[in-house]
Amino acid sequence: MRKLFAKIHLWLSVPFGLIIIIVCLTGSILVFEKEILELCYPSRYFVKEVKERPLLIPELMSMARRQLPDSVKINGIRVTPDAERTYQLVLPARKASYFVDPYTGEITGMDDGKGFFLDMMRLHRWLLDEYKRDGGLSWGKTIVGVSTLILVFVLVSGLVIWFPRSKKALKPRLKIKTRSGWFRFLYDLHVSGGFYATLLLLAMSLTGLTWSFGWYRDAFYSVFGVPVAKTEAQAPTPAAQQKDGFRERSGRERDRSSEIDYTVWAKVMSGLQDLYPDYNTITVQNGSATVSTAKYGNTRGSDSFSFDPKTGEFTEIKWYKDLPNSMKIKGWIYSVHVGSWGGITTRILHCLISFLGAVFAVTGYYFWIRKKMRKSRS
Repeated sequence: MRKLFAKIHLWLSVPFGLIIIIVCLTGSILVFEKEILELCYPSRYFVKEVKERPLLIPELMSMARRQLPDSVKINGIRVTPDAERTYQLVLPARKASYFVDPYTGEITGMDDGKGFFLDMMRLHRWLLDEYKRDGGLSWGKTIVGVSTLILVFVLVSGLVIWFPRSKKALKPRLKIKTRSGWFRFLYDLHVSGGFYATLLLLAMSLTGLTWSFGWYRDAFYSVFGVPVAKTEAQAPTPAAQQKDGFRERSGRERDRSSEIDYTVWAKVMSGLQDLYPDYNTITVQNGSATVSTAKYGNTRGSDSFSFDPKTGEFTEIKWYKDLPNSMKIKGWIYSVHVGSWGGITTRILHCLISFLGAVFAVTGYYFWIRKKMRKSRS
């Protein structure tokens, strides 16, 4: 049985090892995307001088608006309780935003959501292939998904191979010797280190697969008791098309003819800051607001508010704790996948384990090539 699993471990690792190396390395980098950006662009994320109190939102938005082109549409503002941090002006494009000094109103920089980390994410998830929003086949996404699924079998087979045959053999399997030469160190790192890393690598692999295959995502949700809604796409009726067209036109007309009342934003922001003294971030948009408070667990969980854009009175509140499991599980999957569920400690651990996943693949290739070369010489 052990020989069979050893062959499975080898036959699966050799053809898919290079993809596993890429996915693991990029994953370890993406864990600390925010911190790396803050280190590279400190003036974008941190104020020059902390003053007694920040500007009021209407004044701040007016000053920021004068510095930006007329074509730039500001969808909302995001603040943190840290007095040394800039505010974030949310733009329509996903992950794009400007940053503004809350004490001076100066635009300190822009993050367009592109560049190095976008390439890292595309390499991690799609091997730089284009994302098919229409549901079409993406070869990069498929290859990454298959490789991740193979990694699960590699980890399980490796665990079977590692399992000692006696108690006496257990102790050596748990140690990584550092004073017995490089070969012994690399071997122990691959065998013993792989054992210690298996649980977290499995967690990252099993959660990551939910972004690769729809059938797997449905099965994963079902395991946790989340019902999967089966819906069929239907073409919109002429009446619906006409209604949507009217809604789109009227929306454009409202954008042109009306100005956002930022005093209402200020009222909503102040009310939420009083309600949540320990918030992480508060995001206010025209008619809606979200408050993030979770430092552990599902770090994407937030309370959502709807308010009257004219008066600032709340019209609807959705508490995170009252949401169905089907709306919570995506946040939990993400938090477990990137390691944010346990704060900075688990993020560091996930970064290290993901990097070691690439190291295990490299050392595996080393042992395989070394063995092939020895056979060819004999």
